Amino acid sequence: MKIGDFDLSTEKTFIIAELSANHNGSLEIAKETIKAAARAGADAIKLQTYRADTITLNSSNEEFIIKGTELWDEQNLYELYEKAYTPWEWHQELFDVAQKEGILCFSSPFDKSAVDFLEKLNPPAYKIASFEITDYELIRYTASKGKPMIISTGVATKEEIVDAVAICRREGNEQIILLQCTSAYPAPLEDANLKMIPELAHEFGVVSGFSDHTLGIVAPVVAVSLGAKIIEKHFMLDKSIPSADQAFSLDESEFKAMVDAVRQSEKLLGKVDYTLNEKREHNRRFSRSLYVSESIKKGESFSQENIKSVRPANGLHPKHLENILGKKAVCDLAFATPMKMEYVDEA
Repeated sequence: MKIGDFDLSTEKTFIIAELSANHNGSLEIAKETIKAAARAGADAIKLQTYRADTITLNSSNEEFIIKGTELWDEQNLYELYEKAYTPWEWHQELFDVAQKEGILCFSSPFDKSAVDFLEKLNPPAYKIASFEITDYELIRYTASKGKPMIISTGVATKEEIVDAVAICRREGNEQIILLQCTSAYPAPLEDANLKMIPELAHEFGVVSGFSDHTLGIVAPVVAVSLGAKIIEKHFMLDKSIPSADQAFSLDESEFKAMVDAVRQSEKLLGKVDYTLNEKREHNRRFSRSLYVSESIKKGESFSQENIKSVRPANGLHPKHLENILGKKAVCDLAFATPMKMEYVDEA
């Protein structure tokens, strides 16, 4: 599967910088954030495409007031989204900046009108946000466009994940990526449940990854070690910029440290390979082999005292020791002679 020109079948992880509300209502900050994401090593920048009235209702009823969250407690949903949204008239310019900087740009649509709008920009993929996984019609309509579908599972039941995957497949779209996600902001480490990453891939026959809301960069690195092919992390230009997502976003230096750590972990993971490469073969010269540890006369028996397994590896493999013990030498053998089978009387 490819997202743009990025091939997910390679050993490299697709790293997404999530812009979200971190532009603080400034187009210039948004553009500079994209440039910073490219410098930090992101493969893509992701936007969110909604208006307050496409995501909620302008109501002050109690159920529209956020409760029980660390960051947004007592805020009205409509007012929060009015402040946090990315103006649609910015999108073309942001896509253009990303292209100029050499990274991909795509978005999370929050209703069908956003999908129609984004289609004109020809994004390389679509992201379904955690809280939209229950919007089956949005998933169906988005999947029908034939682009890779990146779906966060943060608040989903297993039945809803089954349904979301089935909806994509009924639309003929097999390009499905499920992201393990904890929809808490910030998310406690003990709630990350990164073991779900290989489980999602196995259970649903899809590519899996991780949308991270924890603090720091440890979780993404562990996620990659568990098979995550996509890492998504909130990104901001400067921690001093007021933002709804400020508390769990990385700045450029932090994001670059995460990217570097992920790339190092990819190297560490390597591949399943039992063959000895040139370096490993070269280093085998310091492994064990059988050597004469005391001078031996012709006709003398080999014993634990005069034959030992030692470094280096110029003699016989130590696995031959049991077959040699008790047999006689066919010639005199000096101390520190590497053993060969031709020195052993097989009679």
